[in-house]
Amino acid sequence: MIVAFSGWSDAGEAATGALTHLLENLDPRTSDSDAVLIAEYEAEDFYDFQVNRPMITVDDSLVRNINWPSTQVYGLSTPDLDNDFVLVLGVEPSMKWKTFTSLLLDLADDLEVEMVLTLGAMLADAPHTRPISVSGSGGHPDIAARLGVEISKYEGPTGILGIIGDGCLKRGIDCISLWAGLPHYASNSPSPKAILALVNAVEDFLEISISLADLAHQAKEWESEVSEMAEEDSEVSEYVKALEESKDAAEFKDVSGDEIARELERFLRRQNEN
Repeated sequence: MIVAFSGWSDAGEAATGALTHLLENLDPRTSDSDAVLIAEYEAEDFYDFQVNRPMITVDDSLVRNINWPSTQVYGLSTPDLDNDFVLVLGVEPSMKWKTFTSLLLDLADDLEVEMVLTLGAMLADAPHTRPISVSGSGGHPDIAARLGVEISKYEGPTGILGIIGDGCLKRGIDCISLWAGLPHYASNSPSPKAILALVNAVEDFLEISISLADLAHQAKEWESEVSEMAEEDSEVSEYVKALEESKDAAEFKDVSGDEIARELERFLRRQNEN
C-alpha cells in the first residue's frame, strides 16, 4: 500500500504528484484506467469544508459539478511484478484521525497488505541545482534494521502519515516513510524535480523500474525556471551558492558505495526494461 495526502505533508505537491505518477505508470504494461477504485471516504465524516472547501467545475457542456475533498483507495493489479498495489490518494483529513486510520488499516488487513509505504515532502535548506534528497525511515528499530532504512528520531507535531505509521506498528504491518526535502525558497507547486526524486526513491526501495514519461524533462524545466528567478535577486543567488557549497561538501564526505550501487542498479533496471 502506497499512501500520499495533500496538505501538511505535501510541500510542492511532491507526494501527491508522485502518487499520481505511480497510479498512471507503476507498471509499463498497465495504465491509469486499469486502476480500480475500491473505496472512498465519506467527505462529511472527516473533513471541515471551511478548511478544505468543495470545488466547483464546469464541463464542456457547461454543466456544473461539485467535487468534495476526500480520500480514494485504488487497487492496481501488476502481474509482471512481485506484488499488486493499493494506492491511497487524498486530502489530509480534518478530524477523526483515529477512525480514519482504523478504517484504512482494516481495509489493508482485508486485502492482505504486507507493507505500507508513505510519501511525504517538506521544505528544507537545500539548493535547487542539486538532486533532491529523499530520506527513508521506519518507526521501530527492528523494522528499520530489517528493511535497511534509518530509524525515525523525529519528535514534534505530526500529520496523518504519522498516525498511519503508528497504527501499522500496533497491527504488526511494516511501514516505511519516504520524505523529500524541497528548497524552501522554491516551494511553488508543483515541483516536478521533487516528484521525480520520490518516484526514484520508490523504484530503489521496491527494486522495480517505473516509467518516468516526461517527468525528467519537466524537472529540468523547473530547475531552469528557478535558476532564472534566483539570478534576478542577488541575495537569493548568493544564498543558493552557499547552499551548493554546503551540499557538495556534505555529499563528498558522506558518499558511500551503497549510494553508487543504487544508481547503478536503477540504470541497469531501465536497460533491462528497454
